[in-house]
Amino acid sequence: MIKSEDLSFISSVEDRVDKAAAENGIQRSVFSRPDTVITVNGKTVKKSYRIKAGDEVHINYTCELFTGLEARDIPLDVIYEDENILVIDKRQGLVVHPAAGNWDNTLCNALLYRYGDSILSDEDDIRPGIVHRLDKDTSGVMVIAKNPDALAFLSGEFKDHRTRKYYIAVAEGVFPNRHGFIDKKIARSTRDRKLFSVTEDENRGKEARTEYFVLSQLKSSALLLIRIYTGRTHQIRVHLSSIAHPLVGDVLYNKKKSPYPLMLHSALLFIRNPKDKKEMRFSSAIPERFESYLAENGDAGLKDVLVEHLLDPDL
Repeated sequence: MIKSEDLSFISSVEDRVDKAAAENGIQRSVFSRPDTVITVNGKTVKKSYRIKAGDEVHINYTCELFTGLEARDIPLDVIYEDENILVIDKRQGLVVHPAAGNWDNTLCNALLYRYGDSILSDEDDIRPGIVHRLDKDTSGVMVIAKNPDALAFLSGEFKDHRTRKYYIAVAEGVFPNRHGFIDKKIARSTRDRKLFSVTEDENRGKEARTEYFVLSQLKSSALLLIRIYTGRTHQIRVHLSSIAHPLVGDVLYNKKKSPYPLMLHSALLFIRNPKDKKEMRFSSAIPERFESYLAENGDAGLKDVLVEHLLDPDL
C-alpha cells in the first residue's frame, strides 16, 4: 500500500537539503519521486537547495509498502523472458502497483504468484521487479526485473535515460505541424494532488521532454507516434494537454467525453539486456481499440501505415 509520511527538522548545518534530510533518516531515493514535496521556511524548494543552520525543513513523501501483498494468479501476456528480465504486453486496466482504490489484483500480485519471494528486493522500498510504470489505462510493452542485479541495472538505465520508449496515441484537434517537441517541466497540481501540470516555476517540478510525429491527421483528431526522453508521471497526457491536444479518452486531462477509453499505448521499448548489455527491441501489437478508432474516424488502412512506422529500423 501507499503510505504518506512527513519529516520536519531544524537544520544545524549548511548543506543540500536532500543530504541533510538523509542524515535525519530519509533515503536519498525519496527525492527522485514526483510526489515528494520539500519546503524550507514555508517555501517549496528543489532537493539541491542549500539550507542554513536554523532553517525549518519539512518533507512530505510517500512510502510504497508491499508487506502482506498476496500472490494472485493473474494471466500475463509474455513477449519475452530470460533469467534476468520479463517483458510483457500490459493490458489496459491492469494496475502496476497497489494504490488507493486498487490494493489488490495488480501486476505486483501477479509477479509474486509467478516468481514468489525471489522477485522481491529489500534494498530500498520493496518493489517486485518494477523498474518503470505504465498508467492503469495505458497498455503495451513493459519490462520487469527478475532479480536484484537486473533491478539495479535497469533502474539505472531508466534513470539515466539510456532506454528508448515509443508510444502511439490519438490526440484531439488539428496539428499545425507534423513534428514537434514539448519541453515543459511537470509538477504535481496545486489544486488536485492526484493530477499533474506543466509549470514555469524554477522551484517546482521536474524537467520533461516529449517528441511527437503526426502519422495521420484525421478530421478532428490525429494519430501520433510519440517518443519520451524522460519518464515523468502522466508525462504524455500532461504535455499534449498543455498544447491544447489532450488525448482521446483521457478522463483526467480531457474535458471532452469520449466513447473510447484512453488512446495511449506503449508500442516500442529499447533496452540493454542486463547480462550482455546488448540492445534489445520489444514491440506490442496494435490494440483493438486503435483499430476500431481508425476504422470509424479515419481509414482502416492507417493500421498498415502505423505498422510500417513501428518497424522502421531507424527508430
